[in-house]
Formats: sequence, structure tokens, C-alpha cells
Amino acid sequence: MSNWIDACSTDEIDEEDVMRFDHDGRTFAIYHSPDGEFFATDGLCSHEKVHLAGGLVMDYMIECPKHNGQFDYRTGEAMRAPVCVNLRTYPVKVEGDRVLLQVG
Repeated sequence: MSNWIDACSTDEIDEEDVMRFDHDGRTFAIYHSPDGEFFATDGLCSHEKVHLAGGLVMDYMIECPKHNGQFDYRTGEAMRAPVCVNLRTYPVKVEGDRVLLQVG
């Protein structure tokens, strides 16, 4: 069964930014893309488990704050070394002014 979790309000994340969201012992990263859409990935870098919410968002990329590895947050794909393991992504939907994350 799929569970949709209320993560934040749409105005809590500026466009081209990221926010940390913790739920049930897990950390997620929620992104607000330049075209106004919202996306979610695992919140920890697959390289050394650093919180991605401390990283830099550029267009559709998140850059890890520790070693500057980059991921495409729409797909989770590892795009620049030293990261080589993709991030898991999660479905996101907006209802009213709330961003909901599907955690499975």
C-alpha cells in the first residue's frame, strides 16, 4: 500500500532549492525545480552519507556539499564523480499548497 506523507508547504522551498525532510527514521531531500515542479530523493549522498540539503542546487542538479559529486534530482542519476551510485527517487504531488511525498 502506498503512503502519501505531508512533507511541507509549497512556499517553504524557493525555486532551485532543496529542503531536508525526515520521516520514520529516514531522511529525504525535496527539490523545487526552475519550472515549478517538486521532486524528492534520498536525503543522504550515496558516496559518504552527507545530507544533500546542505548542497547547491543548479537547474536540475544537486551538488553534494562534501565532495561536489552531482546528481540529477529528477531521476537520481549520479552525474559527476566521486558519486557513482544513483539516488532513489520518490513520487511527489502537490495538493493545494502542500507537497506530499510517497514513501511506499
